[in-house]
Amino acid sequence: MDINQVFEAFNSLRVLVIGDVMLDSYVWGKVERISPEAPVPVVNVRKREYRLGGAGNVLLNVQSLGAEAIVCSVIGTDSAGDLLQESLRAKGLNCEGLIRSENRITTIKERIIAGSQQVVRIDTETDKPVSKAESEKLVAKAKELIPSCQVIIFEDYDKGVLTPESIAEITSFANAQNVPTVVDPKKRNFLSYHHTTLFKPNLKELREGLKVEFNVDNPDELQSVVQQLKETLHVNGALITLSERGVFIDYQEEIHKLPAHIRHIADVSGAGDTVISIAACCIALNLPPKTIAAVSNLGGGLVCELVGVVPIDKKRLKAEAEKLF
Repeated sequence: MDINQVFEAFNSLRVLVIGDVMLDSYVWGKVERISPEAPVPVVNVRKREYRLGGAGNVLLNVQSLGAEAIVCSVIGTDSAGDLLQESLRAKGLNCEGLIRSENRITTIKERIIAGSQQVVRIDTETDKPVSKAESEKLVAKAKELIPSCQVIIFEDYDKGVLTPESIAEITSFANAQNVPTVVDPKKRNFLSYHHTTLFKPNLKELREGLKVEFNVDNPDELQSVVQQLKETLHVNGALITLSERGVFIDYQEEIHKLPAHIRHIADVSGAGDTVISIAACCIALNLPPKTIAAVSNLGGGLVCELVGVVPIDKKRLKAEAEKLF
């Protein structure tokens, strides 16, 4: 499959994104005085904007690649949940797997920005695991959607939507259906993703998750730790993002370390979301490990050139990929 066929084939994919979807709120204003009540600035609000956060940014990246992105998550029945659902629908995302819970609050991260300076961030959230009944609903919804999907992304932000039990049940069902599973882990459930297809931690998550220290610049040490990860979790493969050092993939009996592309880095936030989205779509198309790593690495670098969390530009990614292949 040449690179043009790959990018064309992305358009036929259905991708199920299971995990913590949240709302990012940005409040822009101006500071002209200090509050008489406390020594804090008074921000006079000029503009307010809501964006999809957490797994929401992965959904947007998947959609940007041309695939259909389907959300599977648990959010509250609160006003933030209404806003989140409206935002998902406004972006044309498939909300078939969205479960509304009366017992949970919707995660909203509010950033107050005065001029170009973030003054404070206010997080309204719970990280308690979902109830047994909610978890069962999530699993049932996932099982309903999996047979029509070509790949699953577990997008875990440690907010409680994914539990060790639901991860195991969904993975087992997906494996029985021959639908690959790609994981973007966080700390709490790091060691719960057994028998998944591709596990994608960053360097910090790898060190903390396995509680190991190693010299990343020593190829043998890095390879040994990734082998330990694969054996511990019985996963088919691992894709490690190494920031300015590029990416490392160990998958289908192939090992490759690819350097980062030299770019003007404006903002690294959201790069991991882009990498997991591209890797998942490549896995769905059964592409070779080196291609998976190369295109994912390329996409992660491209979004770092832009300020803020923005999904990948497919046209630009394709143009860059054509130079590589």
